[in-house]
Amino acid sequence: MMLRYALRTVRARKAGFLGAFLALLCAAALISACGTLLETGLRGTIRTERYAAAPVVVSADQNVHRTTVKHKKGKTKVKHKAKPIAERAWLPAALERRLATTPGVARVIPELTFLAEPLTPAGVPYDDDRPAYGHSWDSAALTPYRLTAGAAPTAATDVVVDRDFAASARLAPGDRLTVQSTQVARTYRVSGVAAPATSVRHQTSLFFAPAEARRLAARPGQVTAFGVLPEPGTAPGTLRDALAEALRGTGAQVSAGDARGPVEFLDAAAARIKLVSMGGAMGGTSLLVAVLVVVGTFALSVQQRHRELALLRAVAATSGQIRGLLGREALIVGLAAGTTGALLGLPLGGLLYDRFVDLGAMPATLEHSVSVLPLFAAVAATLFGAWASARIASRRVTRIRPAEALAEARTEPTRTAWGRLLAGLLLLAGDTTLVVLLGFLRTEPASTPVTFLAVVVLATSVALLGPLLVKAAAFLLAGPLRLTGPGGRLATANLRGNAVRMASVVTPLTLLIGMTCTVLFVQPTLGDAARAQVREGVRADWVVASRGPGVPAEAARRLRTGHDVVTEVVRTTVRVGLDKYPAQGITPAALGRTWDPDVTAGSLDGLSARTAAVSELAADQLHLTPGSPLKLTLGDGTPTTLTVVAVYARGLGFGDLTLAHDLVAHHVDNPLASSLLVSTTRTQTQLATTLREFPGLAVISPAAADAAQAERQRAGAEVNLLAMGLVLAFTAIAVVNTLAMSVSERVREFALLRLAGATRRQVLSMLRTEALSVLLLAAALGSAVALSVLTAFSIGMTGRAAPALAPLVHATVIAGAALLALVATAVPGRVALRVRAVTVATAKE
Repeated sequence: MMLRYALRTVRARKAGFLGAFLALLCAAALISACGTLLETGLRGTIRTERYAAAPVVVSADQNVHRTTVKHKKGKTKVKHKAKPIAERAWLPAALERRLATTPGVARVIPELTFLAEPLTPAGVPYDDDRPAYGHSWDSAALTPYRLTAGAAPTAATDVVVDRDFAASARLAPGDRLTVQSTQVARTYRVSGVAAPATSVRHQTSLFFAPAEARRLAARPGQVTAFGVLPEPGTAPGTLRDALAEALRGTGAQVSAGDARGPVEFLDAAAARIKLVSMGGAMGGTSLLVAVLVVVGTFALSVQQRHRELALLRAVAATSGQIRGLLGREALIVGLAAGTTGALLGLPLGGLLYDRFVDLGAMPATLEHSVSVLPLFAAVAATLFGAWASARIASRRVTRIRPAEALAEARTEPTRTAWGRLLAGLLLLAGDTTLVVLLGFLRTEPASTPVTFLAVVVLATSVALLGPLLVKAAAFLLAGPLRLTGPGGRLATANLRGNAVRMASVVTPLTLLIGMTCTVLFVQPTLGDAARAQVREGVRADWVVASRGPGVPAEAARRLRTGHDVVTEVVRTTVRVGLDKYPAQGITPAALGRTWDPDVTAGSLDGLSARTAAVSELAADQLHLTPGSPLKLTLGDGTPTTLTVVAVYARGLGFGDLTLAHDLVAHHVDNPLASSLLVSTTRTQTQLATTLREFPGLAVISPAAADAAQAERQRAGAEVNLLAMGLVLAFTAIAVVNTLAMSVSERVREFALLRLAGATRRQVLSMLRTEALSVLLLAAALGSAVALSVLTAFSIGMTGRAAPALAPLVHATVIAGAALLALVATAVPGRVALRVRAVTVATAKE
């Protein structure tokens, strides 16, 4: 019976449920879109290209491992954890003999994969979006590549290019091509053009003579992987198992089928973890925001029906029946909105994925995965959110006596419920704890989720304490509003008498302003602090930068003449245990003339291939002091033990670990320096003349290098803005939706005001004044929320209470919120005033 009544109510009050429907639809679309990203990280396919003709691939282990054994109450518990390394791990070439003697193996093909970037005559890469790799021509059979023109490379100066690159660069056999590899850039003769038997869309392949490939790979006695071809009649799965048994104890990994893709595309395998983290964070934040917004929307919807529900109570409907009715209505609306929104979220998730790929936040080799799971999750979350919101919104009307319900149907209660007040204060106390905790978090992965969680929790406490805040604002603004005329006096009366309704509008506005400011300023706070440390720490006169993959070591050697000091900088990521730390390799000689990390303990004079310097953060986390041993795993998985010789303060700008350049350069995929720091008396022109033989290099001032880093920082901030942009868009829609619902329910009030003598202009003036008053309160609360959270974030991450705030950007955010509020108030207000006042006043409710 209650279900039929709920269906009839939804049919009869379509306009009344429209606001809740839109809020739930947007929430479902948001959750579904984030769900597709999460699923892509968990289940997205990484298809192989280079190894298409090799059913089985043998590669090195790309993880560091830790096994812990605990004995408790007579039981032994073994835990095994693995974390990926940052660079490619290599295999001993001697394993080829063991593989070749394994039963079922027809042929073993060693593979070398190394940096080989073709450069234009101007010295820049041909295609920044498509990475280029070098290989030995002996491994062309792994795809396979076959010559379509010219001949195979035989001399050290020969190269075979793939057909797609030859077409785009307009190359033919006999042409010259400059390639920047791990050594000095070299000009090769294009000896041939090769085409793959299968599609190779995500990389450019250059093939060299075997001896030249080994020289460029610079890994004597090692290979990237082995492609294994089975004998006729041997299944890939059977061969994989046989090889795994033969390689037991060597640490080598055997892959077949779809598992070959992650071996080839290491960046795609690493992007899985990033995408799971990003999708989970976006989805979790979206869900919290959606619940907050939908609860407010349902509360406003129930408030609009207060008289109807009070009459039901008066004619003997029980509290349980009212809750059941509202719950069923919410489920009906939630099912319709959830299904529609979940379906809309699928293309939205695809657009997000494409945009992340365009920005370089994830590789295209990790294919977007879509299934019914995000749909079901979005619908289930929407149904639960709708039902829970309806239960929360109906608590007041179902708890009081029928007579009191009828009395409250026309006027709001004068006092805020104690339960609501207590819950708001408890949330405020909890958020204070979160903000204090944020001030002690010193790593970005730990602090970022807490940052946005603190904003949402603060906005929730504002929602609960909203009526008191609105009344306080009305008291403070009463004097100025009286000076604006009749509209201002009417607005003051409404703010005081309808605080609950106004609070439902303040909440999404506060959330919008607070969340937007946090999203816009959190990354610049971190980036600006890091750049400030770099500016203070770089003592060099000039910086050599590259428009290509990096600066070769030979360029540094050419510049080292007389008393000049040149410091090469190579960047990587290492593991200490399972924890990841950014690290750099620098040339130790005369380091004090080019670089000052603000050493607080020890000295950099002892920096060598057997020692390391660490930041204060790393020293605190790892309990290190000068003289302590430091066990770490280098980027390619090589374990080593170093001695700490110094602790420095500027870790945010220079990384947590500083090692010797030669140690790092031999264990990274790209050994070219990211930059050179040069201390010299020579001019910029003289340095550029010395480097004229090296394509793509530029001599710039430290200030110009800082400006280039700021540009890269802005590009990175665009990724973060896109990640949270959907949440902000949803919140903006909620603002418009809530304001429109709030104004639309006041049609009878407007009619009575006009019958009492108020003009149409005075009523609209009252609405504008109310909207601006609410905006002023929301702007103050939202800005305070963002400022408190950003200040705590800045203290934790930079050690200083100095968030990067841009007044113009902040003013633009407030102006955007004001525009939304005024439009969402004026449009439904004008529509409501079109109907004759007498017609509205005499109509049935």
